[in-house]
This record gives sequence, C-alpha cells and structure tokens, in this order.
Amino acid sequence: MSALNGLAIRAIYRFEMARFGRTLMQSLISPVISTALYFVVFGAAIGGHLQDVGGVPYGAFIVPGLIMLSLLTQSISNASFGIYFPKFTGTIYELLSAPVSYVEITLAYVGAAATNSVILGLVILSTAAVIVPLQIAHPLWMLSFLVLTAVTFSLAGFIIGVWADGFEKLQVIPLLIVTPLTFLGGSFYSIDMLPPFWRTVSLFNPVVYLISGFRWSFQGASDVAIGVSLAMTLAFLAVFLAAVAWIFRTGYKLKA
Repeated sequence: MSALNGLAIRAIYRFEMARFGRTLMQSLISPVISTALYFVVFGAAIGGHLQDVGGVPYGAFIVPGLIMLSLLTQSISNASFGIYFPKFTGTIYELLSAPVSYVEITLAYVGAAATNSVILGLVILSTAAVIVPLQIAHPLWMLSFLVLTAVTFSLAGFIIGVWADGFEKLQVIPLLIVTPLTFLGGSFYSIDMLPPFWRTVSLFNPVVYLISGFRWSFQGASDVAIGVSLAMTLAFLAVFLAAVAWIFRTGYKLKA
C-alpha cells in the first residue's frame, strides 16, 4: 500500500479551513447565538420552574443535548457543502483526475468539516459554562465523544454532498430527519421521564444513544448504558465509512 499524499491532504484541508474562516458568521457565530438562545429560554426561563433532572439543574442538564444538536447539524452541513461545491462548479473532475487517492480526498474534506464542528462544540461549551453552572465528570470521554461524533456525521455530510444534485437537497436530510430525531432524542429531557411505551419507542431513535453517551461524560449518568452508546456511535461510523468506500468504488454521482 502506497503512503498517503500528505501534501494533497494538507492543501485540501487548508482550503476548507480557509473557507470556514471566510464564513465565520454562518459557520460559527450564528449557531452559537442560536444555541445561547436555547440556553436562555429553556435553561433560565423554563428551567427555573422545573425540578432538577437526576439531581442536575435543568440548565446544565440540557447542555450536552444542545451541543449535540449543533454538532450533528453543522458536521453534516460543513461536509456536504464542502464536497458539493466542487461538483457544482465542475472542479471535482480536476480533483478526481489528480494523483490524489479517494482516501486522501475523504480524509481532507471530512477532517476539515470535523475540525470545524469540534471548534463549534467547544465554543458552545464555553458559552454554556458562562450561562449555567457546569461540571464535566469525564473530560477525556467528553472530548472523545465530541470528536467521534463530529467525524461520524461529517462522513454522513460527505455522503449527502455527493448524493445531492441541488443546493436544496443539502438541507433535506438535516432539516427533515436529523434535527427532529435530535429534538426527540432526549436533548431537552430524559427518556426515563416518558411513559413506558414512549420510552421503548425512543430507544429506536439512534440519536438517543449519541446524546446519552455524551451526557454521561458530563454528568456520570445516562439513559442508556455507556457501552451501548459507544457501540452505537462506532456502528454509525462503520456504516458511513462503508458507504463512502462504495461511492468511490462505483463512482456514484462523481463520474459522468
């Protein structure tokens, strides 16, 4: 197996990071402001009238869910636009004809999108720490879940960017599938608070496992066993990796 072309990876990665820097208002500031509003409305206004959840103040309880909400949507958005724009302009064919392997293309685009999402997640975490009392029981696990989720859903965004044949399609899955699943996945509540039937239904929502594992890293407790949450996250990663491998092997929507 030949060595990776580090120069090509760095070139694409730096280009994508530069694009992130040029769109800070859309990529960073806007999501942070939106999330801060969630903290104010749910954490301060509504949370002041609610009891603690599992001994955790409600404002602090919703922090992992809100970070995960932004992380999932922004990871998908960053990666999908990153690979779709070269398709839209036609420069994707120059990239595919260059001495750059599919692995290197994926590493660069997904790596840049995941980096941007991790930065966003850390900024939101810092903002939350100013607004609500916040403790992190397992910092290394928190960072691990943050990075793993960012990489996993950046891969998902990469797949969406390849599949989409119009800008409107880039938003279909995040808006109609990912965001509703995240809201219904325990972002603002514990699924243990639900009646038994709906608690069982919630367990079929894959985002529950992502939020639960991430919340465990903050509070040391979760709705689902941490081992199950980690296994589900790794399963997502494996599925998306297999899908990306199939796309490049078949040239799906990449080759005319």
